[in-house]
Amino acid sequence: MSGLSGVRLLLLWGCACLWLSSSASGALVISRNDEAPQEARRAARSLQKRSTNEATVEVQSVTVQCTVTSRFAHTVVTSTALNKANISQEIFFEMELPKTAFITNFSMEIEGQVYVGEVKEKEKAKQQYEKAVSSGQTAGLVKASGRKMEKFSVSVNIAGESNVTFILTHEELLQRKLGQYEILTRVKPKTLVQEFQIVTNIYEPQGLSYVDAHATFLSNELLPLVEKTVTDKKAHISFSPTVEQQRKCPGCDGTLIDGDFIIKYDVNREKSLGDIQIVNGYFVHFFAPSDLSRVPKNVVFVVDRSGSMGGRKMQQTREALLAILKELDEEDHFALIKFDDAVGVWKTSLTRATKENVAEAMVYVSGIRESGATDINSAVLRGVDMLIRDRRSNTLPERSVDMVILLTDGMPNSGVSGISTIQQNVRTAMGGNMSLFCLGFGNDVEYSFLDVMSKQNKGLARRIYEASDATLQLQGFYEEVSSPLLSEVDLRYPDNAVDFLTTSHFSQLFNGSEIVVAGQLMDSNMDQFLVEVFGQGFEDDFKVQGQASAVDWDMMYPDEEYIFGGFTERLWAYVSIQELLEKSKSGTPDEKVNATAKALDMALQYSFVTPLTSMVVTKPETEDGPDSPLIADKLTEVQRQQAEKMVHQFRGVSTVKTAYQHSPTYFVDGDPHFMIELPDRDDALCFNINNIPGTIFNLVKDPQSGIVVNGQIIGDKKIPPSGKINTYFWRFGIVHQNLGVRLEVSTQDISVFQDNKRVKLLWSDTAGLKGTNVDLSVMKDRSLTVTLKDSVKFVILLHKVWKKHPYHRDYLGFYTLDSHLLSPSVHGLLGQFYHGIEYEVTDLRPGEVPEKPDATMFVRGRELNVTRGWQKDFRREVKNGENVPCWFIHSNGTGLLDGDATDYIVSGLFKTV
Repeated sequence: MSGLSGVRLLLLWGCACLWLSSSASGALVISRNDEAPQEARRAARSLQKRSTNEATVEVQSVTVQCTVTSRFAHTVVTSTALNKANISQEIFFEMELPKTAFITNFSMEIEGQVYVGEVKEKEKAKQQYEKAVSSGQTAGLVKASGRKMEKFSVSVNIAGESNVTFILTHEELLQRKLGQYEILTRVKPKTLVQEFQIVTNIYEPQGLSYVDAHATFLSNELLPLVEKTVTDKKAHISFSPTVEQQRKCPGCDGTLIDGDFIIKYDVNREKSLGDIQIVNGYFVHFFAPSDLSRVPKNVVFVVDRSGSMGGRKMQQTREALLAILKELDEEDHFALIKFDDAVGVWKTSLTRATKENVAEAMVYVSGIRESGATDINSAVLRGVDMLIRDRRSNTLPERSVDMVILLTDGMPNSGVSGISTIQQNVRTAMGGNMSLFCLGFGNDVEYSFLDVMSKQNKGLARRIYEASDATLQLQGFYEEVSSPLLSEVDLRYPDNAVDFLTTSHFSQLFNGSEIVVAGQLMDSNMDQFLVEVFGQGFEDDFKVQGQASAVDWDMMYPDEEYIFGGFTERLWAYVSIQELLEKSKSGTPDEKVNATAKALDMALQYSFVTPLTSMVVTKPETEDGPDSPLIADKLTEVQRQQAEKMVHQFRGVSTVKTAYQHSPTYFVDGDPHFMIELPDRDDALCFNINNIPGTIFNLVKDPQSGIVVNGQIIGDKKIPPSGKINTYFWRFGIVHQNLGVRLEVSTQDISVFQDNKRVKLLWSDTAGLKGTNVDLSVMKDRSLTVTLKDSVKFVILLHKVWKKHPYHRDYLGFYTLDSHLLSPSVHGLLGQFYHGIEYEVTDLRPGEVPEKPDATMFVRGRELNVTRGWQKDFRREVKNGENVPCWFIHSNGTGLLDGDATDYIVSGLFKTV
C-alpha cells in the first residue's frame, strides 16, 4: 500500500432478519486490528473532523432486502461506497447477524472484478487461517457480539476514485415465540447515507392475521416514512429516508437512524392440521393449532443458592421466582428445592398451586439466602424423585406434564461432580418421562454441560446473562414453557412417499410456539399425500388427519419476481443441519460421528457457514502483493462464553449501589472527567476534555425541546510544580427556550431568569423554589437539583476547596438524570450519548500500569486504543467520591465523540454557536 494506506475509513453498518428473542445490529465500526503508522492514524482522525475536512469516503447506498417465505428469512445487505480521494484507502464493511442464522454468501465487487467467499470444511480452511494469524493479521471475520449476535466484518484496500460494493447474505427459519414472529433490523449507520433503504416482503400462504412495524428511533418526522402495505397473504414494508431526513441536527453529520426497526406478525391458523407447503420435491409442515386447552403442569423448581449466587444474582432469582409463582395456574402442581452442598425442600411433595399455597411458597422464596458449595446431582435427582413418587401415589393429574427447571450459576463441586456421571444419573432417573429445562446464570456456568443434559431429557437450556434485566430473562423463559398444549406429539407421513424427515416427534407443544417438520418427497412430482398428527391433550387424545396438497405459488403471487422454488429445500437443509449439530453433541459416540459427517456434507452442499464450515474470503492483491485470506466462522456457545469472560474479567463491579444504577447516568466532574455509565452492560466509558481556561463548551442541545446546557471551564490559580494546569467547570448556563427559562449556576450563586425577572439563590442556604416551569432545590454547600417541567432533571454538585489552597479553586460537577425524556435529536458533549452508544471491546492486553490494562475498542466506525481505569462519582459522597470502573478514551475523547472536542465550543454561556 502507498500513501495513506493505513487510514481506516468507514463503510457500513449492519442489520439482520431474525426471530423473536434475538436482536440483530450493526454499526459503522472498524473491526481489524492491523498495525498502522502513527502518521496514518493522525491522518484518519483529521479526516473525521466534521468542521475542517470533507469526508473522503462517501457511502453511496445501503439496501437491506429481507424476504420471508413461509417463515424462511432470506436477508441480503448491499452497500456501495466511493473512495473520493486520489490515493488508496482501507474501507470496512461490518454487520451483525443473529447467532441462529447461517451466512450463505459474501462477495465484493471492485473495479468490475467480483471476489466471492467460498465455504470450506473448517479443518481445510485452518491452514489459511493460521497463515493469516502468523502474518500478524486478525484473520477471523466473525466475533461474538452481545447475547444473540455475531459480528461479521471485513476490510479491503480500494484505489483512489474507485467504488466497492459489498454483498452479504444470510438465512434462517423464523421461530414463533409467544404467539408471533419478529423481524428485527438494527440500524446504526453512524454516518449519513446517500441512498438508504430497508425493504421487507413477507409471503405467507396461510394468510396474515396481523403485521406491525415500528422503530425505536422514529420521531414524528420519520414516522410517515414507514410504508406498510398488507394484503391477505403478503406484506410489504419499507423505510427510505433522504439524507436530510437522516440528519440529527441541521448542518451536522450525525444521523437519527440509530436503533431497532422491528416487524412483528403472525399467520391465520384455521386448520387444526396446520399448514403444509409442497414445492419442487420438498415439503414443510407448520403445526400450531389455535383451539387447544392448556395441559396442567407439574413443575419442580431447583434453585442454586451456593455462595457464588450471592448479591444481585440471588436477589434477581428471588424476584423472578416470586413473579413466576404468581403466574401458576390453580390446576398446576409445584415444588421448591434449594441447594448448595446440601439439599433443602419447601415441602416433601408437589403442592397444588392454590392462592394459599402460592402465598406460603412466596414467603419461603423470600427467605432463600446464599451459602455453601454446589451439589447439582443430588438436587436434580431429589426433584425427579418427588415427581416419580407423586405419580405413583396418583396425587398428580393423569393428563399433565412433568418438568424440572434447574437454575445454577456454576460447576458442580460437591457430591458427585463428574459431568458425564451427573448426566447419566439424571437421564436414567428421568427415564424419558419428564422434561429438564436448565438455566445457566452468568459467565462461570458450564453451559455445554447444561445444554447436553437438558436435550437428553426432552428439554432445552438457556443462558441467563448477569445484567439488570436478569429477572426479566428468567420470567421470559418461564413464560415460553408455562403453558403446554399437547404432549407426545407425533406427526406422521406415508413411508412410501417421504424421506429424509427432520424430527417428527416432540415431547411438548407450548402455547405461542410452533412445530416445524420438513422432508424430501420420493417422487418430486408428487403434489399431495396423507398427513396425521397425534398427541395427548388436556381431556382427550388429539388426532387429526388430512391431505397435504401443493399450492400454485405463481397463481397466488402472479406479479412477483422472487423465485419461490428453492425455499422449501433450503428450509429443510437449514432445519436438518441444526438438528444434526445438536445430535453431534448429545448422542452416542457413533451417533455423534455420523451426525457430524452428515451436517458437514449438507453445509458444504448448501453453502452454509456452520460450526463445521468456514467461509474463506480472498482479498484482492495490493501493491505489496497478495493479501492473506480472511476466515468467517460460526461461533459455538462455548466460544462466545469464553469471549465474554475475557471482556468481563477487567470490568469489575462499581461500588456505587444506588437507585441511579437502574438507568444510565451521564456526568462531568473533576478535571473535567466525562462519564457515561451504562448499567445494562455493567460498564462505563470516560474521557477528559482539556482546553484553555475560559472556554465554553456545549454539553446538551435538544432542538426539539429547546433545552441547552453550556459550561465554562476555569484553571488553577497558578501553574503548579508539575507544570500542568488543571481545568474545571465553574459556571453552567441552562436554557429552556420553549418555556422561556434561563439559569446561571456558578460556584458563587444561582440565578433564575424568567419573564424579565431574576431570582438569586445562594449556596450558603438550603432552599427551594417551585415555579410553573422549573423547580429548584438547593442543599447547603452541596448540590442543586433542577427539574424542568415534563422533562429532564439535572443535578449540579458544588466542590468547595480550601480558600488558601495555593493552586486549586472551587468547581462544579454536572449530572443528568431522566435523559430518556429528551428527543432523539439531542446532541452535545454529553447529550450525544443520551440514547445509548454501541461499542465492542476486544484484544485485552497489559497496559503501562499493571492494574490498568489496554484494549481495542470499536466505536462509531473507528478503532481506538483504550485503557481500563477509574473515575469518581460524587453524588453520594461529595468529598471523596466513589470509584466507577470505566474504559478511558484518550486524546479528548477522539473517536468516541461525534467530530472533535473543539466542535462543541460556543461563544457564550447561553449561546448555541
